[in-house]
Amino acid sequence: MVINKELLQLRKKIADKRPDFVRQESWRYKKLATNWRKPKGKDNKMRKQVSGVPALVKVGYKGPRKSRGLHPSGYNDVLIFNTNDLTRIDPKIDAIRIAHGVGYKKRLDILNEATKLKIKVLNPGKIEKVEKVETKPKKEVEKVEKAEVKPKKEVEKVEKAEVKPKKEGKGKSKGKKVSKS
Repeated sequence: MVINKELLQLRKKIADKRPDFVRQESWRYKKLATNWRKPKGKDNKMRKQVSGVPALVKVGYKGPRKSRGLHPSGYNDVLIFNTNDLTRIDPKIDAIRIAHGVGYKKRLDILNEATKLKIKVLNPGKIEKVEKVETKPKKEVEKVEKAEVKPKKEVEKVEKAEVKPKKEGKGKSKGKKVSKS
């Protein structure tokens, strides 16, 4: 479902008129990438805006103000850090993006709360795995944990067997070196 179709079409129409801004002489030298760099030379034709030379980046090429910051789906992109941030979201015009630094547990809480409030999530991650983790019965988890725990005596025996004494290197003495003279 796409909302704000008119704004997205207007943004695309203006973007189509916008030239491809390329780095000066990137077409001439293979080692120069085409990504934009501002020309700064004293007699630079591109900086002086001589006709027949590619255009400079200017503020006049900006897109329409109303369509800036819109996601391609037409929603306003809002960054979320916790479940309290969901209270200021309008599900009709806003979609949420969960911040990168949010951990797994809090991400699950945000996803559950967002589905209750019918808010679109732009980066939900792997939801299938989330559902499987929650449906696992507690009794099976406890049995697995008990089976993995070893008695202390066995652990100590294994640790002692792993420790080996260090061997000294051949032909090297630890004392002072005496010169022959």
